[in-house]
Amino acid sequence: MFTGLIKTIGTLRRRGEALVVEGCVPFPSLILGDSVSVDGVCLTVTGLVPDGFLADASEETLKRTTLGAKSKKGGFVNLEPALALSDRLGGHLVSGHVDGLGEVVALEALKNSWEITIRWQNPGFGRYICEKASISLNGISLTIANCEGSGELFSISVIPHTWGSTSLKYLAIGELVNLEADLMAKYVESLLCGVSQSPKTFLREPSFELSKDWLESQGWK
Repeated sequence: MFTGLIKTIGTLRRRGEALVVEGCVPFPSLILGDSVSVDGVCLTVTGLVPDGFLADASEETLKRTTLGAKSKKGGFVNLEPALALSDRLGGHLVSGHVDGLGEVVALEALKNSWEITIRWQNPGFGRYICEKASISLNGISLTIANCEGSGELFSISVIPHTWGSTSLKYLAIGELVNLEADLMAKYVESLLCGVSQSPKTFLREPSFELSKDWLESQGWK
């Protein structure tokens, strides 16, 4: 489990079938088996190098995230070690299990912040989006500033500290990012509606529509 508060920026490259994450100088106590969030993806340390670690990535991880593409070109990644129970929860609960990809459709430098507009690439996940909710973007805990209609298109405001200390400053229009919706929203949906896994998509389909009539039938007036 993570908080979405990035500790440092590293680089990602391939070594045979393994991923090599370098730039973990702030993590001196890493040991084999530890979990590290790499651009929002929870990876397990399988080996150690002088300033980083090795990790394996399954076909599912490479298919669902940007790690496959970034490792081929040695891209920058946001890094966060796993949360200890005694740590402060300064961001929000982030599992490191990416839901899908988003495309950067606009970047705007404002007077005191930057605004990034994202469009979900996975249909249906917009239902987890609402104003002032939390979302993990490349492992960063961010707040949704605005959203349109179904939530497929949304924007976030980024303060100068976050912009300067994460890989957001390297983003370009058209680039894909890893998105993880708020864990609490998904649990609430699962408990209220029940879900079924579609074999053709990664989308979880509600078994019925949560409506005013259903709520009233359950005693909510």
